[in-house]
Amino acid sequence: MIKVNVILDKIVWKKNIKRPGYYLKKKFNKLLKKFKLTSNAQEISIFLTNNKKMRQLNLRFRKKNKPTDVLSFPINILKKKIGYLGDIAISYEIVNRRSRNSNFNYEFDKMWVHGYLHLLGYDHKKIKEFEKMHKLEKNILNYIESTN
Repeated sequence: MIKVNVILDKIVWKKNIKRPGYYLKKKFNKLLKKFKLTSNAQEISIFLTNNKKMRQLNLRFRKKNKPTDVLSFPINILKKKIGYLGDIAISYEIVNRRSRNSNFNYEFDKMWVHGYLHLLGYDHKKIKEFEKMHKLEKNILNYIESTN
């Protein structure tokens, strides 16, 4: 079981997901029943915000002056032992724009799954890492979307 803290920075999120905390709790429970993802940590936070805030975070932490879809902030390994894995920030505008070609919940799921895998140490800087992470993301999304 993992505790998911949801910080709702922008109320516009509730237009598409009425109860984001409950929604994420259900999804994480499904995810963790099926997939054996290793971590000692039992808690994360997900910050639901907008492009303006994502631009600020991206500039501050990655030196890129543009909004981005998702950012992950893992806690270092020593702190993971105390139970906290890290933070994920997600942009409403980017999820909403992408959902025009699919649906909002699916695009949102893609973002938090991607961010969560980064918290667990997955990366996509090298092609082999990208392929491994992408395959796991697809498997997770197929599973959590098929069991709605």
